[in-house]
Amino acid sequence: MAQQVEQLRADGVDKEVLREGTGPLPDFRDGTKATFHYRTLRCGDEETPVDDSRERGKPMELIAGKKFKLPVWEAALRTMRPGERARFRCDAKHVVLYPLVSKSLRNIAAGKDPLEGQRHCCSIAQMHEHYSLGYPDLDELQKNPQPLIFDIEVLKVEPPGSYQQDPWAMTDEEKLQAVPQIHKEGNELYRQGKVSEAAAKYYDAIACLKNLQMKEQPGSPDWIELDQKITPLLLNYCQCKLQCEEYYEVLDHCSSILNKYEDNVKAYFKRGKAHAAVWNVAEAQADFAKVLALDPSLRPVVSKELRSLEARLREKDAEDKIRFKGIFSQ
Repeated sequence: MAQQVEQLRADGVDKEVLREGTGPLPDFRDGTKATFHYRTLRCGDEETPVDDSRERGKPMELIAGKKFKLPVWEAALRTMRPGERARFRCDAKHVVLYPLVSKSLRNIAAGKDPLEGQRHCCSIAQMHEHYSLGYPDLDELQKNPQPLIFDIEVLKVEPPGSYQQDPWAMTDEEKLQAVPQIHKEGNELYRQGKVSEAAAKYYDAIACLKNLQMKEQPGSPDWIELDQKITPLLLNYCQCKLQCEEYYEVLDHCSSILNKYEDNVKAYFKRGKAHAAVWNVAEAQADFAKVLALDPSLRPVVSKELRSLEARLREKDAEDKIRFKGIFSQ
């Protein structure tokens, strides 16, 4: 390990051990998974924090040999034992792509697509001065690369074959092969009433396909084929979000589907339910009317939704009358 640490130092990475780990140093061959918490700090007297995985409630996972965009993390982890905590001060040349990595991790923590907002181009092109990541602190780091400190605590190290691989760490072929199984697992969780867990599965499947789609020319046959695989998964995800009462997310996703597929009955129906839930009455009625125009056999279901909406409106009107009567009688 001493030799590895010395090599890091010679390459502009200084390690400071804050707490010793236990056991032998893992061999970290390709496929080994390290689970760790990290804290990113700017260099300087104040050491201003940039990111902290503990604040997000979920540790980072990295698989060796998968060409992670921040190679210095893998190099640092190769010098650490389970339970160890250390700080690594890294020269700017090692962290040029950190703003892109950070944006993806922040999106994941927020339940968004990790590739959201990224252009159909290479990472270097995305570093162009006019490209904004949507986070002012990351835009500043992107414009002016500077040394960073990574405070890393290794929670566990698992050898290849001893864990279930996360979608983000798969090869393109593995992602494509995994999607049907992930979809199936989501459906089973939904049938069991585990709606949040099902949504997470659908999200993972969507992320796999979105990652592949980013590598295709928009509108090309391969891009369209992947998009048609994404759509039913996204509708399943929206169904989960309806039950979780996350209506505005449903509105966004269904609208994105309908911008491409104007005859998607399920998207109109789910968007109609979401509009009704947030009191967008005219929009809900318009979406339900579109459902009937596209598929008249759904009239009983649509009629039920419209009756429910009308009943809620009457109830709301009655409550408003009582409330306003109380205000004006004072």
